[in-house]
Order: sequence, then structure tokens, then C-alpha cells
Amino acid sequence: MEKSEIAASSEVATQIIRSRKSIYADSYIGGSLPEVVLNEILTNATWAPTHKMTEPWRFIVLTDSQLEKYGEYMVTYYKHLYEELSDADKRTAKYNYLKGYPLKAACLIGVVLSKSTKVTIPEWEEVAAVSCAVQNMALSATSFELGSYWDSSGAAVEYVKSFGLEANEQSLGLFFIGYPDASALSVTKRRTTIDKKVSRFR
Repeated sequence: MEKSEIAASSEVATQIIRSRKSIYADSYIGGSLPEVVLNEILTNATWAPTHKMTEPWRFIVLTDSQLEKYGEYMVTYYKHLYEELSDADKRTAKYNYLKGYPLKAACLIGVVLSKSTKVTIPEWEEVAAVSCAVQNMALSATSFELGSYWDSSGAAVEYVKSFGLEANEQSLGLFFIGYPDASALSVTKRRTTIDKKVSRFR
């Protein structure tokens, strides 16, 4: 690869990394994800770093009716938080919001930690590897101008469990992907400058 090509690739990588942000499902506008795009995102996930090549991840792709089912599940899961609201209209509005929340996503991806049964690896390293895989999905989604975020809420974690986990597996929640409203893309976030986060010794 020529130096000019490396420089161009570096600029693209930097732009994608700094453009990535969590975009939540209430900012999605609906639409399905082409299989080729979804497979590209999932394949990129598997290129995350992994100690001793244990590849400690498994993904569960949820689309179509599963979006509705997850909305219904959230209503049931969080119902206890709102059932004491004296205002019935507010209570109904909360339930309707939860029920409709996933419906405009293109897909949900269950994130599963699948710990190696052949090699002894500290669990934090396996979780770190899965986290890197999820970051790869987020960066890939950004490159396709898609919105995404990792939902580690109680409802998300428990819902993934309902699809069946092995003894060596653990649910780490759901990764949402969707087509974002233009206003969500225009939001920018700041980061603390590196001089406040980096120590240097010589």
C-alpha cells in the first residue's frame, strides 16, 4: 500500500471513529437492513482482538416480529415501575412508549459472552474481547450511516437469555441498529482532551 493510500485510509478511520455515537431507537425512522450489510457488520465484529483466539462471542439476530415481542416484553418487565401511577393516561402512555420503542429499529442483535471451555482465560479478557466486537459493529454501522447503541439494561439482558444460553455463556444485552433521523446525526459530542487523560514517562 502506498503512503498516500495509508494516509487516506487513516483519515477515513479517524472520521468514522470520531463520528460514532450512541443513537437510540426513538431516533430511528424504520426500514429493514439488507442482508449483505448486516453480514458485513457481523463479520467485522468477529475481527476483534481475542486472547488465544478464543473468539468468546455469539450473536443472536432479531428482526420483524421479534421487535414487537421485545416491545411487549419491556412492558411486562417494567410494568411494576408504572402500575402505581395514579394517572391512567400517563401509565398508558408509558406502556405504549415501551411497546413501540424497538419497532423502528432495523434489527436487534443479542450479545452473548461465550467463555472458552478449552483454554483458561480471565473472564475480564473475554468480556473485553466481546466489547471490542461490539465496538467493531458500532463503527461498521457508522460507516453505513446507520445509528446504533448497546443496550445493557435489565430488560435487554434478560430477553437475550430467553433464547437459551449454555452453561459457559452470559447475556450482555442487545445491540440496536437502525436508520437515524437526520437530526440525530447532526448531534456532536465532546471528549476530554488527551492531556488530561494521558501520562507520559521517558
